[in-house]
Amino acid sequence: MPNLSIKDVPEPWAQALRQRAERNHRSLQGELMCLVEQAVSTAQSELNSTLSFKASNASPGQGLEWDRLGRPITRRGTKTIEQIYAEHLIRFPQPITEGPMSVDIIRQDRDSR
Repeated sequence: MPNLSIKDVPEPWAQALRQRAERNHRSLQGELMCLVEQAVSTAQSELNSTLSFKASNASPGQGLEWDRLGRPITRRGTKTIEQIYAEHLIRFPQPITEGPMSVDIIRQDRDSR
């Protein structure tokens, strides 16, 4: 399992995290793991709500395929069409209406031969 390290944490933040861990009856490591788990869970739920598709073997409410440890299945160096679609929806929520249409570009290229 990978280890993560955060360097140069301001002392007030470190003290606040220690106090939070104590209030929740956890070690500092346990408190940090809880915070990371919440952040990852939130990010996954935001991604799932953005995607409007369902993978064939995904359980209800999930838009991606997950492995047995609950991690999203990714392919090295590639993205699924659904991932690309979700990223474009975030970057471009409104359809692009300006600029040349692809059919006109193809027609011009074809006619130039």
